[in-house]
Amino acid sequence: MSPVNRNILLFVVCVGLLSGCGGRHKRGGYYEGDGPPKRSNVDIDAIPDARPTGEGLSRYGNKTYSVNGKTYHPIRSARHYKERGVASWYGKKFHGRRTSNGEVYDMYRMSAAHRTLPLPSFLRVTNLANARSVVVRVNDRGPFYDNRLIDLSYAAAHRIGVLATGTALVELQGVSGESNAGLESGAPRSLDYAGGAPQLYLQVGAFISRANAERLRLRLEQAQLGPVVIQMARSGARKVHRVRIGPLNSVTQGDDLAEKVSHQGFVNARLVVE
Repeated sequence: MSPVNRNILLFVVCVGLLSGCGGRHKRGGYYEGDGPPKRSNVDIDAIPDARPTGEGLSRYGNKTYSVNGKTYHPIRSARHYKERGVASWYGKKFHGRRTSNGEVYDMYRMSAAHRTLPLPSFLRVTNLANARSVVVRVNDRGPFYDNRLIDLSYAAAHRIGVLATGTALVELQGVSGESNAGLESGAPRSLDYAGGAPQLYLQVGAFISRANAERLRLRLEQAQLGPVVIQMARSGARKVHRVRIGPLNSVTQGDDLAEKVSHQGFVNARLVVE
């Protein structure tokens, strides 16, 4: 590739990174100006899951980058990755645009955007409300809207029942060719709810000191921001006291609460799924 063409491609990728999944969501739904296609002849139910391959990292999209004043450090492997959070989706507004690794976004493929996972990598995404799952190929960066963990393509969102609700509580798990075998596309999975059904919280802070956690709890209660709990967890050998509001009834409630908490000076509050 000539230096001129290389610079043009790099410019396109950077523009895609900044404008791709960084818009503003409607309440509980997709981005403003986005949505499903008006008409489509594509049989979405017939679209297969992404199939993990041994392809290496993309040339673009895997270096440290900054968006909206925040810096992100992509990791090198999705092996052993597992996390719960809120999924959203993106569709026609971005269809045909460049993804962060220089590919073209196709809303009729099982793909996704994530802020730090390798490009490409493969994930099994499970909707915790209905246990439906899909394997997606991560080839884009985002979402850069607060309190979202992953942006699904239109097809992937349809597969696990996210289109109607706009968002969903999901579990992400890195997959390889071996771990993808034997599970039918979209089939409900057996989920471990031994500790109870998944619950949504707004985490406002985490402290080594119990006293600091109690002070924050008192401040949030005095501001009448909802039931506040302190949950203890371990980070390595240390005990961490997490100050959370909840459990919450919906992602929309969580978004509203996060905005109120930010007015109290807590701009790093985030939604978490337990």
